Amino acid sequence: MGPLLSSLSHSLKTLPLETHPLQPFLPEGATLLMLGSFPPARHRWSMDFFYPNYINDMWRVFGLILHGDKNHFVDEAHRTFRLDAIREMLTQRGIALYDTATVVRRLKNTASDKDLEVVQATDLTALIGRLPCLRAIAATGEKACQLAAAHFGIAPPRVGAYTEFQHCGRTLRLYRMPSTSRAYPLSLEKKAACYRNLLLAF
Repeated sequence: MGPLLSSLSHSLKTLPLETHPLQPFLPEGATLLMLGSFPPARHRWSMDFFYPNYINDMWRVFGLILHGDKNHFVDEAHRTFRLDAIREMLTQRGIALYDTATVVRRLKNTASDKDLEVVQATDLTALIGRLPCLRAIAATGEKACQLAAAHFGIAPPRVGAYTEFQHCGRTLRLYRMPSTSRAYPLSLEKKAACYRNLLLAF
């Protein structure tokens, strides 16, 4: 290794490690597990839950699909989300949430997946072992899909599609969903159409 590469490697190793700050959300009887990559830096949070960045559109997508109103789960006055309503909705619909990485280094001060170095991936086998009714996993972005597909030893599906696979005696599906980050080049309505098809299946 040359001096430049050695210096770069040393610089990366001096970046702080971040451990996932949330516990998995695993409602009883969940049939769908949605997996992101890793939460954004804490200063970007508007609530203590998954997809906490106020400019991430996950909960607007759900509002549009379930209520015809992108702001149904949005608290505009306080620039946050209606967490109690979100948790109740997820519990009623049997949707679990977690991420595909548990320890990361953030290479730049952004919320972008491309700036995350995954130091420790989530043990997805152990996680789905806690979900006896699980039928499908939905990766909510490219990095999450790559990590999940690698864990299960399958090819990543294209956006909006799924790959069916066998794991520990169970038949499961891995869906690849569009990211709900506003950096992802797809309108809110088109993202909602993809997620609507997923929710109709469960």
